Amino acid sequence: MTASDSTRQAGLAIIGGGAAGTLVALNALRNATTGMQIALFEPASTLAQGIAYATPWPEHLLNVPAAKMSALPDLPGDFLDYLLQADALPGVPREVLADTFVPRRHYAAYLQHRLDEAQAASPAQLQVVHDAVVTLHPSEPLCELRLADGDTWQVRQVVLACGNSMRPLPVPGAEAPPPGRVVDAWDYDGVRLLAGDDDLAIIGSGLSMADSALALAAAGHRGRIHVLSRHALLPLPHAHGASADFDPQPLLALPLRARLRALRGHARDAEAQGVPWQAVMDRLRPLGQALWQGMDEADQRRFLRHVVRYWDVHRHRIAESVHAQLETLEQSGQLQRHRARLDALLMQGNTLQLHAHSARGGLAPLSVSAVINATGVETRALGMRNPLVQQLLADDHARPGPHGLGLDSDASGHLRTAQGEPHPNVQVIGSLRIGTLWESLAIPELRVQAQAAAVNAQ
Repeated sequence: MTASDSTRQAGLAIIGGGAAGTLVALNALRNATTGMQIALFEPASTLAQGIAYATPWPEHLLNVPAAKMSALPDLPGDFLDYLLQADALPGVPREVLADTFVPRRHYAAYLQHRLDEAQAASPAQLQVVHDAVVTLHPSEPLCELRLADGDTWQVRQVVLACGNSMRPLPVPGAEAPPPGRVVDAWDYDGVRLLAGDDDLAIIGSGLSMADSALALAAAGHRGRIHVLSRHALLPLPHAHGASADFDPQPLLALPLRARLRALRGHARDAEAQGVPWQAVMDRLRPLGQALWQGMDEADQRRFLRHVVRYWDVHRHRIAESVHAQLETLEQSGQLQRHRARLDALLMQGNTLQLHAHSARGGLAPLSVSAVINATGVETRALGMRNPLVQQLLADDHARPGPHGLGLDSDASGHLRTAQGEPHPNVQVIGSLRIGTLWESLAIPELRVQAQAAAVNAQ
């Protein structure tokens, strides 16, 4: 393909340069047999970070041991190889490193390093464009992209790897406080700047809350940390021990309630054998997508309404050391959990006042100096603050996925139109497939999707 002054061209466009987009680029370069042109569009100056891996702080650990974090399905020990080659944790032998929850910053560096290596060895050409794609018009044989700076591109294949965005605080008054008084948990430096003697509040009690609480502790915060969420459930820890010995396949044929009863039974059996319940969840890990897709629509709704938060804390676990630090903060009284729903956020002089209620009624207002939004990933298509996603929906090039989650896609990951027809040259990976697959955010899913998308784009 040739490029003109007004319109540029590429064989493959990857929209998003976080972990998901970088994985697609890495696989496309590794699998290329020709000099195809690959364009990766990412406004940020650094690739492979996205939300999860942008933190520079050592207290933010991977939630999975290093041995399970290879970016390449065909090289399961690749992340370990990199850590040893880079001497990322000096003096730690491979067998110990395999079970270590390493700082997340190492994973971004790993992906960047492997991308550089692939680029040097590949016949394909990668161009990184540090700008945002604001419109996409799928068509055959070429799709048209328009960037924020006004440039247009014509491309043969597109992979949407837009990554995650934080849910806004679902409460009146959230936009009223001055800058720096309401901070997203993914603003890692901004959270640390809040450390001091004043009381703070974190809205949400999941993985982002754990990041924020540990960051405040590491920065020497002395005030109280109020954690508000509807369930007030903290993420649970990983555990060492034997593997659970049961066949999970029969669960696929069961409705939701029967599955939950069976899982509790397997956990009791494991406990009786001295095996931690975490091993039962690990046994289910390869079946995550099949378990979701095997439920009918009514059971999926029940799961989202009644089960999802309990599933999350058991499935998306944290390092034992991180859990221990949260317990220490709570036992000291510095971290205080409130099982409540936030109703309003008001400015009272120089103080933020939080009004909330629980199942038992209203709570006394909490006065804090700042609020951290740790409500997690926005999964509702109509709530995503991404101009490209909203343009695709508005122009009927896409439709929300099941239950309004993510964007709808077919079994091979091709984006569906508003009429349900798959676009043959637009693929979707990562969090945008959550409604279809449910388990679609973690590296084990992303690396498989990225490899498949790269192969399909050849």
